[in-house]
Amino acid sequence: MRKISIGFALFVIMAVAAYLRFHRPKQALEIAYAGNRQVTLWNTTATVREPVTTVPFGERLDVLVRYEGQAEVRTDKGSTGWVSDRELLTSEVWDRALEWTKQAENMPVEARGHTRVLSNLHVEAGRNTPRLRQLNKDVPVDLLERTTATIPAKNESGGEADPAPGASPGKTEDWWLIVAHTPDQGAVGGWMLGRFIDLDVPQPLPDYASSAAMRIVAWFELNRVRDAAGGLKPQYLLLGDRGPEGRPCDFRLIRVFTWGAKRARYETAFIDSDVCGKLPVAVTHASPIDLTFSFQNLDGAASTARTYRMQQTIVRLVRARAKPKTPRGTRG
Repeated sequence: MRKISIGFALFVIMAVAAYLRFHRPKQALEIAYAGNRQVTLWNTTATVREPVTTVPFGERLDVLVRYEGQAEVRTDKGSTGWVSDRELLTSEVWDRALEWTKQAENMPVEARGHTRVLSNLHVEAGRNTPRLRQLNKDVPVDLLERTTATIPAKNESGGEADPAPGASPGKTEDWWLIVAHTPDQGAVGGWMLGRFIDLDVPQPLPDYASSAAMRIVAWFELNRVRDAAGGLKPQYLLLGDRGPEGRPCDFRLIRVFTWGAKRARYETAFIDSDVCGKLPVAVTHASPIDLTFSFQNLDGAASTARTYRMQQTIVRLVRARAKPKTPRGTRG
């Protein structure tokens, strides 16, 4: 009986050792993150397959195996399944996305809007840069910084072609650094193609801009004044451009709209169409009706500060004072 007990104990020990040897968890090759709103894990890479589970955007995943554009991954809860490589973000891309979101917290908002269509959010400006995630239509976004990127050329099959050595740069397009306010992930920072954003411009600014053939870039509420009924009416600084996108200037047109109490409508108080301004614009109040707004203006390769002063409804460019000339000395 004793020999039987010892033999059974040895069998159990050997069975446990074999189980631990052949069923221990696979070591992760790398760490990745779910790069879509909902990422489905499948039980196989075959065409006929079944879902194992779904994970939300940003879920941390252990990559166990990579095979022909697919990856076997493991969730924090231990579920394993297969996903497309295109639905995964590398640790480097994920860290960059977190950096953009954190950096955006301290950046001024130049305009607000929403996604016009289903849109891609990128880690850098440009169509060929890594995609962070897709955003649904009508997601609110804050616009923080504008830049330009070259539109990739197309090859004969319709795909994107590499530029020829020594070729001149192609056409460029506007990109914006934004913060998207998503219902599932909260605030997410990244770059988006400008034409995929509709600006939420307050009325009646769109009508004024349309009559002047002006494409709105940004706007600012300067102050508020009383109307005939005693209510408060905002007065605006409107920035815009004409013609194609992709230019070095963020804006080339300035308009200031003030409220005319007698006619009970907005009036154009100031126009400047000779600028090549760069965002951001700083608005500084000296009093409720007196203020200045300033920005960097490009003049060739140089950049200089340009400031405008608004006193009640009068707006003027503040000219830099010329330095006094040093008198020439006289010989004794």
